[in-house]
Amino acid sequence: MDHSKHEGHEDHGKDYDKHAGHSLMMFKQKFWLSLLFTIPTLYFSNTIQRLFSFSAFSFPGSEYIPAIFGVIVFFYGGIVFLKGARDELRARAPAMMTLISMAISVAFIYSSMISLKIVGGQDFWWELTSLVTIMLLGHWLEMASVMSAQGAMKELAKLLPDTAELVTKNGIEKVPLSSLNVGDLVLVRPGAKISADGKVVKGSSKVDEAMLTGESKPVEKKISSMVIAGTVNATGSLTIEVTKTGDDTALAGIMKLVAEAQKSKSKTQILADRAAFYLTFVAIGSAILAAGSWGLIGGVGAAFILERVVTVLIIACPHALGLAVPLVTSISTSKAAHNGLLVRERTALEEARKIDIVLFDKTGTLTKGEQGVVDVIGDDKNNIIRLAASVEQESEHPIAKSIVNHAKKLKIKLNTSSNFSAITGRGAKASVNGKEQYVGGP
Repeated sequence: MDHSKHEGHEDHGKDYDKHAGHSLMMFKQKFWLSLLFTIPTLYFSNTIQRLFSFSAFSFPGSEYIPAIFGVIVFFYGGIVFLKGARDELRARAPAMMTLISMAISVAFIYSSMISLKIVGGQDFWWELTSLVTIMLLGHWLEMASVMSAQGAMKELAKLLPDTAELVTKNGIEKVPLSSLNVGDLVLVRPGAKISADGKVVKGSSKVDEAMLTGESKPVEKKISSMVIAGTVNATGSLTIEVTKTGDDTALAGIMKLVAEAQKSKSKTQILADRAAFYLTFVAIGSAILAAGSWGLIGGVGAAFILERVVTVLIIACPHALGLAVPLVTSISTSKAAHNGLLVRERTALEEARKIDIVLFDKTGTLTKGEQGVVDVIGDDKNNIIRLAASVEQESEHPIAKSIVNHAKKLKIKLNTSSNFSAITGRGAKASVNGKEQYVGGP
């Protein structure tokens, strides 16, 4: 199976990838460094000092701090949005990246002119740095949600073994999964993972299919039974004829659904993109209208009009929209992935709020996918668990594992056992402290 396509954040419905070449760590580093430069920029900003009625301590050159840090943040943190705007404009689909880039570019050019004394007025370095920092936080959260779901895909990929035991004329040969073909015979030993979808042609066993069905009880398999790649053979040996490989397996199908979910957009995201698209033209139109209106009124200088135009373009960039949508996406998708929910489409997750009744078709859907001890009957419960787990600690049976895990959960120290043997269809026996103990049926 080729999972390389799942490594990057794929496009959300456009002809370009707005996060091509981006990574979670990149946004994280850019955010924290930009925040580090934004804090002193805000502190030394004349506008902030006037709004909050305080005076920053001064030293020679302190008046240039907002400009110096503003330039650093623009080129270090803002370059992500400038490249994104370029791609949006190439695709003729201006959206959030275009809006952000327009705002920070106008703020950068105008503030530079102010700091270089080319024109008079109030600079916007504090607005530029805070806008870049907030938007970096939003995209960091969005990338975190994407990586969370990709982590779920990687966990699915881990369900497959690295190699398969191919049955040949010369005996058993270990081969990589990529070399398996339809019709090959594969040996699956007790406790091993099944390497490909197929049909049992020899042997009988019980297979743990909890990863697909949620059913904690192993499913009995015999000749002509179908098995699924990634499931675990519990007891006997099976010889399987491969019927599906690679991207045709059931596990690969699940991974495709997860990948498609990352490409899909919820209605909220679509609405936000549409709003950003129209807001781009509204902002430009409003800026032109503001310039024309002040020009017709007269009595004001070009610097005054320019300051109003810049203000309109900066205010038009929606801070809340750029932060809220990625935040919602991050929380919903990461929560779902953490709890083992694979969402096919984000619109489905959004529509889930309207659900009134949930119908479960089988009990397996409601289980954890593993067996466990519900209760212990007897006067000395800890001793019963200690003896049973001491016998079962060498067994590969799912019930045996559940008993041993229960003992570990209760922090019960197990005794050393010897002469362990499994009694087919009934249980197991072993010698514990020199006394033979039986666990199982009559």
